[in-house]
Amino acid sequence: MEHFLKEKLNLLEKEIHKLQFGKEPAELYDPIKYILSLGGKKMRPLLTLLGYSIFKDDVEAVVKPALAVEVFHNFTLMHDDIMDKAPLRRGKATVHERWSENVAILSGDVMLVKAYDLLLDVEPAHLRTILQKFNQCAAEVCEGQQIDMNFESRNGVSDSEYIDMIRLKTAVLLGFSLEMGAILAGADARDSRRLYDFGVHLGIGFQLMDDILDVYANKEKFGKQVGGDIISNKKTFLLIKAREKASGKDAKELKKWLEAKTFNNSEKVDAITAIYNKLSVRKEAEDKMNAYYELAFKKLDEIEGGNLESIDRLKNFAKQLIQREK
Repeated sequence: MEHFLKEKLNLLEKEIHKLQFGKEPAELYDPIKYILSLGGKKMRPLLTLLGYSIFKDDVEAVVKPALAVEVFHNFTLMHDDIMDKAPLRRGKATVHERWSENVAILSGDVMLVKAYDLLLDVEPAHLRTILQKFNQCAAEVCEGQQIDMNFESRNGVSDSEYIDMIRLKTAVLLGFSLEMGAILAGADARDSRRLYDFGVHLGIGFQLMDDILDVYANKEKFGKQVGGDIISNKKTFLLIKAREKASGKDAKELKKWLEAKTFNNSEKVDAITAIYNKLSVRKEAEDKMNAYYELAFKKLDEIEGGNLESIDRLKNFAKQLIQREK
């Protein structure tokens, strides 16, 4: 990672440690400190700083709004983990596992409130626009999560429906992070929108990568339960494509595992992974992922204003993330 990114990541880490959420009751505030201490790439606030740096140099001026995105993101993770019954987050126990579901719900609520507190640092000329766009983004994230839950009881989910769901649930927040940086730096509406679109396409690619890694990643590197999506019958791009392509014996085998009420987790993961391999759905997911990455970088190349060196820095950062996850 180049000096600029290391410097800004260190700055973000330092400022996160300075954040004051509250002290009492400890059961409310300790989980917030805990989830923010679990690490992660701080990708979203870094994207805000990178988007800003394309048009202005004084990125320290927008650290608090950038942190608002990180606090909001972790709020969604805390609540998503409850809904997904996830045991691990970044290799550590999830908040609802370490404390309780009720604590995780309430602590998450406080995080959302604190995200708005941090956005109040936005200068008045941009505050209304940023709040409107943040509110739209936040609502879309919730819509995406609800659609994802709706998919649990639906059999006929198409790949296009799935892509739209992950656009809402995951990708729009990356888009907003970049767009906010551009707006706060005074970029025009067209370039701000191009950065938003870049982030959305990148986010869709990242989620498709996450689907692939959930099945094929090394557990120690992944930081989450490998095969968790298979165990829970989660509608991922891989499963949707497998159901679409499977016939005969493969279709029966897939149906058997999806309908089984009791099973050995490892056996189910191995059996469905074997079906995925036979039907080459991993390659289809990778092709779709790479197509969205291409769309993303095309949007970046369309930016008309700003500093070319900073655009290249953002492009290289995105490429590093793509390569590091594979």
